[in-house]
Amino acid sequence: MMDIDFDLLKRISETPGAPGYEKRIRNLIIGEVSPYVDDLQVDNMGNVVALKKGQQDKKVMLAAHMDEIGFMVNHIDENGFIRFVPLGGFDAKTLTSQRVIVHGKEDLVGVMGSKPVHLMSEEEKKRNVKIEDFFIDLGMPKEEVEKYVQVGNPITREREMISMGHCINGKSLDNRISVYILIETLKALHQQQPPYHVYGVFTVQEEVGIRGAQVATQQIQPDFGFALDTTIAFDVPGAQPHQRVTALGEGVAIKMLDSTAIADYRMVDYMKQVAENHQIQWQSEIMPKGGTDTAMVQRMTRSGSIAGAVSVPTRHIHQVIESVHHQDVTASIRMLAYCLNEIDQKDWKHPG
Repeated sequence: MMDIDFDLLKRISETPGAPGYEKRIRNLIIGEVSPYVDDLQVDNMGNVVALKKGQQDKKVMLAAHMDEIGFMVNHIDENGFIRFVPLGGFDAKTLTSQRVIVHGKEDLVGVMGSKPVHLMSEEEKKRNVKIEDFFIDLGMPKEEVEKYVQVGNPITREREMISMGHCINGKSLDNRISVYILIETLKALHQQQPPYHVYGVFTVQEEVGIRGAQVATQQIQPDFGFALDTTIAFDVPGAQPHQRVTALGEGVAIKMLDSTAIADYRMVDYMKQVAENHQIQWQSEIMPKGGTDTAMVQRMTRSGSIAGAVSVPTRHIHQVIESVHHQDVTASIRMLAYCLNEIDQKDWKHPG
């Protein structure tokens, strides 16, 4: 089994990059991939577009978003407590007892605060917690907070990535695990010349509406596309079989449907065949809610691209304790590399 570069993945996971504020994670990516590609550009949105030239004049776009869910400061009250708005989708109850990093003039660690249970009424205890119930405590008075923090500063979550059993566990593996997979795939292609030009795109602002992929796809105009992202692994106590979507340790997931895209049936068939030809464990993904860069990679060309997605099963998604399985990660890298190297061997015409 292929080894995972734990130190690299840890740096990728823990480097901040809220939507619209991806500078630090972008710089990390540029440093990692520059030696392995023929050209590298950063567009006006902040997408990193890394080109590996191919033998024939067709284009394959790979899209892995680099942003992570986070927050933005929208108020500092008279006691120095920060109010915020979310950047991306949050289940409010996951904010309880968490540390965050406010990225102002300096990085400041704060804690998510809320009303103590001892002081809650019975009605308050029964109702669902809301984002608005939380504030951030930096442990400083207002005058000191305002030396470092202002409205509009981004906020990310603070959590170390660890190895846990057969899994990797940490924050922002949605979608930093796919950033890692794309980096490793570009490294694997370094000594080869794939059949078609490969555009490895590390996209921005996916968590707030798949924005970066839309711009990059319009610029590249790919013939084929693969989005790389996480998907739900609801393989835990209480889950019904039809609710699982995927399961950890059962292989790379091949997307068939999510709420924003139906994967091209030709790409689905191709990915299945590649996996079977190379003894790569795979599972199907039908995700009734939630979308990925797949939608924009598929639609934002003059005639559409033949698009699908490599999805990484992930437990506890959009929490700071996301888990992915070693075998699923390495299976994803292997399948993606084979798909890129054999894509010219398939007849892509619609059957008559």
